[in-house]
Amino acid sequence: MNYPFWDVPHIGSGWVIGLIAIYHIMISHFAVGGGFYLPMAEAKALRENRKDWLDILQKHARFFLILTGVFGAVSGVGIWFAIGLTNPEATSTLIHNFVFGWAIEWVFFIIELSTAAVYYYTWGRIPKELHVKVGWVYAISSLLTLVIINGILTFMLFPGNTWLQVAGSGQEAHYFWNAFFNPTYWPSLLMRILVCTALAGIWALVTCSRLDGRLHAKLKTELVRWSAKWLVPSFALMPLALAFYLWQVPESQRSLLQLGMSTMGTGAFTQVTRIALLIIMTSGTIVLVVYFFAWRTPEDFSFAHAIAVLFLGLVATASGEYAREALRKPYVIGRHMFSNGIRVRDVARLNQEGFLTKSLWTTGPDKLAQGEAMFRGQCLACHTRDAYRPMKILLAGRTRESIGSLLKILHDYKPDSPYRSFMPPLAGTQAEVDALGDFLAAMISTNQTAAAENPAKPAKVAASSAKSAP
Repeated sequence: MNYPFWDVPHIGSGWVIGLIAIYHIMISHFAVGGGFYLPMAEAKALRENRKDWLDILQKHARFFLILTGVFGAVSGVGIWFAIGLTNPEATSTLIHNFVFGWAIEWVFFIIELSTAAVYYYTWGRIPKELHVKVGWVYAISSLLTLVIINGILTFMLFPGNTWLQVAGSGQEAHYFWNAFFNPTYWPSLLMRILVCTALAGIWALVTCSRLDGRLHAKLKTELVRWSAKWLVPSFALMPLALAFYLWQVPESQRSLLQLGMSTMGTGAFTQVTRIALLIIMTSGTIVLVVYFFAWRTPEDFSFAHAIAVLFLGLVATASGEYAREALRKPYVIGRHMFSNGIRVRDVARLNQEGFLTKSLWTTGPDKLAQGEAMFRGQCLACHTRDAYRPMKILLAGRTRESIGSLLKILHDYKPDSPYRSFMPPLAGTQAEVDALGDFLAAMISTNQTAAAENPAKPAKVAASSAKSAP
């Protein structure tokens, strides 16, 4: 509770993590899938004595090393930087509970980076059989990093009842394996492996597409079709893996998906519904593009086609990760810590003692300053003032009394509250809640004053907001 809040204008701090993470996942999952693609393709080329394959694979290995070893590693560090600033309480929990897991992951990561460099720079310089073995060492170490990271990511959705029973007792680390092999671990690992396999094929198509189909028709046809086959396991097995995953998701979180799907027939396309439709449409489009442009006419498969498939893969991956994040609401660590960094067990105490009493970042006794501190600490984790999930637009037109009524619903946090499924409770004393209400009312009043002075701009904003409203 004694951390300063990282206020990122317009997009919010959460989207800083999201943008870096989407970029990182596209590369890191390729690092796993591509790690298997290269030694398998090299072994096939050696068996069939295909030097032309080996020449292309060497170029792909160079591209692979630069993309994963440089951009993948840097974006991974960027995620650590962003999560530490955005939600230090949750980051602290992950570090303390999984310090042993992080250590193991870093060992595998060092092996992964080292063997990736060795694999490329020893191409043609060591015996061919040994070179393939180096590739397999990379592939296995890369897969093991995913095995470790998956346990930590799935822990954040639902740590499991065994770990939750000891949370806050100081004994959490003794239940490391219970938290690691949580209920969603295996289905999530299966889905991620399928994604890795698909991305290995998609990124390989980028390399293969640059071959001249007129000069190397046979070679390009073979490589493009072989790469396209890597997408088959993902699209054939993903529906089953997804069903397995949803079966293990806690009922309280699965209800968010059910709510979104149930409103589709009424025309109310909620956020969850839009994400689900986006995943289905982009995945289906990838299948069609790869079949008609890569499989049927591989010699004409161009770099532009490959980039289009890569972009669709980016959209599908981003949508899947966004859906995973949405499933956690209103928690950042399921049933343990809310999205604003407040632990579930601390809410009652904060309601009595106060949210700001032990904060070093409250600016004096001024009521509006206290309200802003409440706003920063409990609202800005998911909202911004005027852009992403904007408070100024969401509360536009409300009076101070209606804002107070809304805050009372969030503060009481009754079981039948319409906000309970996706918003954390508002923690603090009644005086602090009133201070937040005054601050929000003042913020809305400032916005309405600006609207009165420049009516054209708010009308445009309101129209845009109406189009994007769930």
